[in-house]
Amino acid sequence: MTTALPLRPPGSGAAPNATTRTRLTFAGIAAGNLLVLLDTSVLNIAVPDVQASLHPDAAALPWAVDAYTVVFAGLLLAGGAVADRWGARRVYSWSLGLFAVLSVLCALAPGIGWLIAGRALLGAAGAGLVPASLALLIHLNPDPGRRTRAIGAWTALSGLGAAAGPVLGGALVELGGWRLVFLVNPPIALAALLLARRLPRPAARSARPLDRPGLLLSTAALGLLTFGLVEAGSAGWGAPLTLVPVAAALACFAAVAVVERRVAAPVLPPALLALPRVRAAMVAAAVSCFAYFGGMYLFAVRLQHGYGLSPLQAGLASLPMAFPVCVMPFFTGRLVARYGPRPVLLGGMSASVLAGLLLLLCDGPHPPLPLLVAAELALAATGTLSIPGAAAATAVAAPPEYAATSQGALNGVRQAGSALGVAVLGPLATLPTAGCILTATALPAALLVARTARPHP
Repeated sequence: MTTALPLRPPGSGAAPNATTRTRLTFAGIAAGNLLVLLDTSVLNIAVPDVQASLHPDAAALPWAVDAYTVVFAGLLLAGGAVADRWGARRVYSWSLGLFAVLSVLCALAPGIGWLIAGRALLGAAGAGLVPASLALLIHLNPDPGRRTRAIGAWTALSGLGAAAGPVLGGALVELGGWRLVFLVNPPIALAALLLARRLPRPAARSARPLDRPGLLLSTAALGLLTFGLVEAGSAGWGAPLTLVPVAAALACFAAVAVVERRVAAPVLPPALLALPRVRAAMVAAAVSCFAYFGGMYLFAVRLQHGYGLSPLQAGLASLPMAFPVCVMPFFTGRLVARYGPRPVLLGGMSASVLAGLLLLLCDGPHPPLPLLVAAELALAATGTLSIPGAAAATAVAAPPEYAATSQGALNGVRQAGSALGVAVLGPLATLPTAGCILTATALPAALLVARTARPHP
């Protein structure tokens, strides 16, 4: 185990140095994850410039954005297993280096096919960064209180990356075109690599045989599911490009359930999924991302169509959802440290239910803006409480040897929930319909979390 940083003896000057080292190390861990979340949104605003520059087919253009998400979601579980086997620090450092190199290659892409391939490879590097960074954060903070506060800050910085993506992307496109969007990544990755020298070195664990069938099937299942959900948002739920991948994903999930019972070291250990608190955290994470990201997309569309707002005005009107996610997780970490992750997680899921009920009241083409703002704030509470709460609950409940695996699985279901939210809530014609779906989805998840939150005799 990584030893805790020394506390300052009375009268000594050791604590400032130790605190500085801790902060620099945390910055090195957070910078990589911020980079991953930045790239989920930074290219969106540059899509028209990509279209004008590369002249892609209409069907190929969305995949310049979505190839990253599909591969990222599909490989998250594999990334966690690889980090547990070969070391979180090694996987994190290599993934950072690859992210920097691949970003330069994306900036140099001569055509849309090269850009899509580069974005897919960036998603693979990102899938190595996220679970490894959380595993390093857990090892850096063995004390549960410090750990939960650190996870809150880590989540806040991640939210900052996602929220800053469109603004930064727009500024870079105005400055020099879409290629500059990718050239912002290497300096951040280089800074994180320099700080990576301070990252903790968790004690080596006994090598487990790699579950290749489980990795292959789980990667295929998550990737196919995300692919189908992305296509559902554009082609519709009845399109072959939606139905075939989703059906194949369900078949792969069924095969995973069979294979994982027969291997000595499964990629998704049944002992991990047998823990009620881990299961509840994963369900809550998926539902909260379904609500938050689906709601954000829904509001962006409805505010423009229903109120005639410009994209910039609609973005400003969505600030009640975006801004708290950049700030509140710092305080969420303190709440988790004081009260434990489960009450905070339950509060976030209750906010999802409240958001659904508020949307049920938003009838007509022009519902009152204060009601919309109230629904946005409820969804913001979902993002700021449930997502860091689920990460903290998983970190506390999962055995140390599965630190990266559990966080990889958690982030995998989060990405699937996000894609499903956009696919389901985005095309809806009315806000009350979205409220009905959201309430029906969030209420069972909240009850599940409430049941696991009861103290055991």
